[in-house]
Amino acid sequence: MNDWAVHRVDAGALGARPLRYYDFVMAAFVAILLLSNLIGAAKLSSLGGVTFGAGILFFPLGYVIGDVLTEVYGYARARRCVWAGFAAMLFMAVMSWVVVALPPAEGWAGQASYEAVFGSTWRIVFASLIAFWAGELANSFVLARMKLLTQGKHLWMRTIGSTIVGQGVDSLLFYPLAFYGNWTDAQVLTVMVTNWAMKVGWEALLTPVTYVVVNALKRREGLDVYDAGTNFTPFRARL
Repeated sequence: MNDWAVHRVDAGALGARPLRYYDFVMAAFVAILLLSNLIGAAKLSSLGGVTFGAGILFFPLGYVIGDVLTEVYGYARARRCVWAGFAAMLFMAVMSWVVVALPPAEGWAGQASYEAVFGSTWRIVFASLIAFWAGELANSFVLARMKLLTQGKHLWMRTIGSTIVGQGVDSLLFYPLAFYGNWTDAQVLTVMVTNWAMKVGWEALLTPVTYVVVNALKRREGLDVYDAGTNFTPFRARL
């Protein structure tokens, strides 16, 4: 198929058609997800009096890639990536717990620092897993449905609109599940709203990048997937 000929394809008609770059996009999605939870979650930062987790610098990139996956390859393949990310996060959480629990070697003085960085509580791990799964699937669902409603027009409106919903679901679940009772209600609400607004704003700024990547992948793959007839249940990983 000509790299520059882009054809509209219903998701169910893809079948076993080879996709050149889908695996690479999935790998990037999972890598950013793990980094945002491993590196970003370990540090709180403050700029201009606004406190935020450092992961906000690149966690929204996961939503950008999620938008790219849904826009180019369809909801079912984006959902498959979300489940792959969920499994990777769960494995990382289990292995982090195992490694932290291992007794330190005699004379090694870094155990306390290691636990402070990698020893997340079960509550934060649970909140992160649930919020990611629900938020990413909500993001992909809204974008796929809006694509059908707009007949593929106004990509900027679809990516920003889906992010508002997806990040909203993520924030509404994560902060109360992770911190309610440990933080005051005002702190939970303030950090939840502030981080949601910053993530949405960050994705809006990245809209030109999303356009470039989406258009390049559509040309290279020679397709533009629409989710007419797609089963939108979140409780499956198969295509």
